[in-house]
Amino acid sequence: MTKPLVLTFIGHDRPGLVNAIAETIASVGGNWLESRLAHLAGEFAGIVLVSVPEPRVQALIGALRELEAGGLNFTIALGSPLKPENGYETLTLDLLGHDRPGIVRDVTQTLTKLGVNIEAFTSLIESAPFTGEAMFRASLRLRVPEHIAAEDVRQTLEKLADEIMVDLRTGTEA
Repeated sequence: MTKPLVLTFIGHDRPGLVNAIAETIASVGGNWLESRLAHLAGEFAGIVLVSVPEPRVQALIGALRELEAGGLNFTIALGSPLKPENGYETLTLDLLGHDRPGIVRDVTQTLTKLGVNIEAFTSLIESAPFTGEAMFRASLRLRVPEHIAAEDVRQTLEKLADEIMVDLRTGTEA
């Protein structure tokens, strides 16, 4: 029997950091299943889903704690297999608009009021062609209640600001 563990980590970026984590997981017979990793402001951060044989969970936790001596910080949570909920549709949302303080708060607040759950969220700031203005770009994977139409989600988000462009599509790629 295996147990799912969700690991989050952050540490100063350096060559071999991901390999050290991967070797630690493999050394106890664990399997790296899914991850999101990123370099941000000189730090390297990630979230990783691993599957570990139940008798080896504590060994993995101990081995990861040993990596903390090298400057990594871990949070470890025991996961549980979730059954898919009925009554929801998965949508992918792409946003592009002028960057401004509070844009993430406003978008997430709007989605929350609609009863939409965010399953994945990536964002960045980029320069607009020709003008160089700071543009906010985000891609989200959403779980939307079936009674909410995708068009309603798009229109509600576009009301946040005239300059936000919203693209919604059915699917799970975000």
